Amino acid sequence: MPYTPIVATLGYVLSPDRSRVLLVHRNARDDDHHLGKYNGLGGKLEADEDVVAGMRREIMEEAGIACEQMQLRGTISWPGFGKGGEDWLGFLFLVTRYAGTPFERNPEGSLEWVAIDRIMELPLWDGDRHFLPLVFDADPRAFHGVMPYRDGRMVSWSCSRI
Repeated sequence: MPYTPIVATLGYVLSPDRSRVLLVHRNARDDDHHLGKYNGLGGKLEADEDVVAGMRREIMEEAGIACEQMQLRGTISWPGFGKGGEDWLGFLFLVTRYAGTPFERNPEGSLEWVAIDRIMELPLWDGDRHFLPLVFDADPRAFHGVMPYRDGRMVSWSCSRI
């Protein structure tokens, strides 16, 4: 059976001093599959855009800021991750420079600046604890991971760098 994932972006916006990251606390909708969790910003790619354009659009829509500089930190295949067991393929970016003032909240929840060294204390998807260190580390190589989910829980994690 062919792998036909939902293609998406996930971005982590750094503060100008690079000590904090802008996260959304998904606390606005009771029917949200991510309710209560903290997450980066992003979403589904549209048919007529590349992943960079998609990341820029999502950051503008969700935070009201324009990405001026960003780097692809990695990709993750999430088989079975969706609310209905859908497969997802995500392109993860670190936004290192932006223009504008971020919103305080969006339709998904409140936007919060969190110290990078405190992220792991937050309610996150279990899988995020495996890849977030790679998003923020000093290794210039992109990572490429596979993180299957079953019944809302991470099953395994494997990752390569080239």
